[in-house]
Amino acid sequence: MIEIIDAGLLLTVQDLGRAGHAHLGVPRSGALDMRSLRRANALVGNAPGAAALEATMTGVVLRAHAALVVGVAGAAAAVFVGDVPAPVGRPMRLAAGQVLDIGPATAGARTYVAARGGIDVAPVLGSRATDTLSGIGPSPLATGDRLAVGESAAAPQELFAAASGAGAGAAEHPAAPDQPVTLRMLAGPRADWADATDLAELAHRPFVASERSNRVGLRLTGATVGRARDDELPSEGLVVGAVQLPPSGEPVVFLADHPTTGGYPVIGVLDSASIAAAAQVQPGQRVRLVLASSRPDALPPGSVQIP
Repeated sequence: MIEIIDAGLLLTVQDLGRAGHAHLGVPRSGALDMRSLRRANALVGNAPGAAALEATMTGVVLRAHAALVVGVAGAAAAVFVGDVPAPVGRPMRLAAGQVLDIGPATAGARTYVAARGGIDVAPVLGSRATDTLSGIGPSPLATGDRLAVGESAAAPQELFAAASGAGAGAAEHPAAPDQPVTLRMLAGPRADWADATDLAELAHRPFVASERSNRVGLRLTGATVGRARDDELPSEGLVVGAVQLPPSGEPVVFLADHPTTGGYPVIGVLDSASIAAAAQVQPGQRVRLVLASSRPDALPPGSVQIP
């Protein structure tokens, strides 16, 4: 059992989502940064899709009510067990009554906490994920909530030994807030709706992540992309990573809780690595959008290129 002592800005249960229901109007949802979810689960010996906790920006404080093995991945943040600094990138043992305190993100936006056995909440349509757009799945967690943890075999000593091996604990931390993040995208089905000159110069547009960004989408401001056409589209299907161009010219990058249809042109779709990177962008952080055909040496100086 885990008790939420401080839920922070937004704390949800997430797994790999409920794929395959878009035709019913149900988004995939799931962890915004799938790579970090999988890493947190790997640290404790869970299956990649086991349900874990996704904390947003301000961290989370948890109390174990039974012995647990936990792993933390994602945003860079100070992690303590009680008042002792904890080894990030390695599994940690919590005794009953001990407190895990993850501080505010110093780089990145979302931290994942996996417990060996997985978070045990009732699945909906095959997933335990919280969908903030549709309301499907468990509600966002609040201070005082308690969560069951699934049964599992005792963690073998090899799990801890493997994590302490050379390079085993190394994590890819997100870019610092003062660094621009470059997100690469393939041209979308409606790329021809964007002004050709603006699209060609996209890598040099100084976008900034809006404070209105959330699990539905990363909203970009600070620069615009003009349209080549003024007519309207009928609603079309959307996928995670779609880069939509509303009439304002300020792109929206759709994340896991995106709607399944939309009427604004999709001018691009992020690759999988960039989707994970977009999930870790902080409000106010600079963002560069680059078409996949752009040369690496054409990127602005100081950009963080996603491999």
